[in-house]
Amino acid sequence: MFPLKDDIPSQRFPVVTLWLIIVNVLCFVYQLSLGQELEAFVMAHGFVPARFAAEQAETGMSLASYIPIFSAMFLHGGLLHVFSNLWMLWIFGDNVEDRMGHGRYLLFYLLCGVGAAFAQFWSNPRAQVPMIGASGAIAGVLGAYVFLFPRARILTFVPIFILFYLVEIPAYFFIGFWFLLQFLQGAVQQVAMARPAEGGVAWWAHVGGFVTGVLLLYFFKRGNGKKAGQVGG
Repeated sequence: MFPLKDDIPSQRFPVVTLWLIIVNVLCFVYQLSLGQELEAFVMAHGFVPARFAAEQAETGMSLASYIPIFSAMFLHGGLLHVFSNLWMLWIFGDNVEDRMGHGRYLLFYLLCGVGAAFAQFWSNPRAQVPMIGASGAIAGVLGAYVFLFPRARILTFVPIFILFYLVEIPAYFFIGFWFLLQFLQGAVQQVAMARPAEGGVAWWAHVGGFVTGVLLLYFFKRGNGKKAGQVGG
């Protein structure tokens, strides 16, 4: 399933969401310009659980060891990776920003990324492959969205065998199904692999970001706007 749009218009222009998208795109363009230096750049600025564990053991609460948690949120592994992440952010982020306000939404987004990084760290603290991407922070946005607007309708592209359908799906079903897939695939990866989460998709980062978003929502949302309250229930 691939979301195309939701049915909730924003009451305010999503300044922060737009700037997050722009910064991610600019970072990706910069990555493309690095050529053979890209791998070293990603290793230096991505979040590497084993490196983080070693730095914490050596220096304790070193501020420098936390910087890659944030820089990793703005790096991506390819065009499909960056496009799918930023498309999800554009669809769901504007309404969450609407309900939180610009400043609180930005802090919320970054904290969800931190929660995602620590969830991935928990899944395999010995992993030496850098984790990159905005998907953990965006998962937190999805977690907030589904509780703010559970009855919103998501126009979704659904391929079934060789046929393709456009279907309006309730947000609680679309996002709930998405979360269930992340959890199940993370669980299978954790059980089946001798060295879980050593590459590929960081499933537990998605789960951790989502849960962080749900937990933080109470502290970051503002009072219900009239229209948003009617739509979201």
